[in-house]
Amino acid sequence: MGNWIIERYRPEYRAEWDRFVSESRNGTFLFMRGYMDYHADRFKDCSWMVRKGGRIVAMLPANITPDNVLHSHQGLTYGGWILPPAHVDAADVLEFFCEAVEVWRDCGITELDYRPVPWIYAAQPSEEAEYALFRLGASMVRTDVSSSINQCRGESLNQQMRRHLAKAQKLNPIISETDDIEGFMSMLADCLQERHGARPVHIVEEMRLLKFRFPDNIRFFYAALPLEEGDIKTDIPRMEAGVCVYDTGRVAHAQYIATTSKGRELNLLTPLFHKLITETFRDRAFFDFGTSNEDGGLYLNAGLLRQKFSYGATAVLHRHYRLKL
Repeated sequence: MGNWIIERYRPEYRAEWDRFVSESRNGTFLFMRGYMDYHADRFKDCSWMVRKGGRIVAMLPANITPDNVLHSHQGLTYGGWILPPAHVDAADVLEFFCEAVEVWRDCGITELDYRPVPWIYAAQPSEEAEYALFRLGASMVRTDVSSSINQCRGESLNQQMRRHLAKAQKLNPIISETDDIEGFMSMLADCLQERHGARPVHIVEEMRLLKFRFPDNIRFFYAALPLEEGDIKTDIPRMEAGVCVYDTGRVAHAQYIATTSKGRELNLLTPLFHKLITETFRDRAFFDFGTSNEDGGLYLNAGLLRQKFSYGATAVLHRHYRLKL
């Protein structure tokens, strides 16, 4: 056996936890405690750490629900075991994962709901835990289709999108970054309500807090029409389209996309995304548009998917496993 110590995360480990995330091969800022803990009132933390020789060798961001199901993690886009850059291989992960299962059983946990970090977010290949899940008898219960652009290949607009871009650029749109979180979130809320009868996952106060904590990772961009002659010079152009980007340093992910009815009519998202992909985040490995699924992954929104594909984005799967303990 590997002499693994499986222990639950405690607040006094926060600095050690964050340091491990920053040095890991597949961690992102979503796993930093400043991000994970902002919604601690909604998700009961039940994160775990694996030690060997006193040092952390793996961590699992997780929460637990009243039905004794361990989730990795319901408040995050993805989760799974965070691994170090070296010294832990697939045999090690299989070994400590098996030991963790025994510890969880002893704690009364009945099931593991597991969503690994999609491969594009990892600095190194990091799918050892998925092999362990196979060996443990886990079932894949959901798969979502995300759409990402390989930035080494670059943007590849289809013919229709090139026409949209050319037409929108004739309007000389203003494309800029903004700190007007309230304005962006208001536009987003109106857009989601009008088009989908839905609300944003985050409220304004949460986004303001997260932006304060992670100013280099969470950024807001918008497209607006130039002020017309006669407008008051101190007026600020009205946002007609916007994107909130979660930037991990390797992947620029469009966390939120919003438009007004005018922004949709004039295709102002096209020049906005064009600038983000070809200029602002050109040196990232991937630009990720996010998933296009509903109904637990069973419904694929083909229209939304094709819109992302029109920018040159192709599929990256977000897998979802269940393991009975």
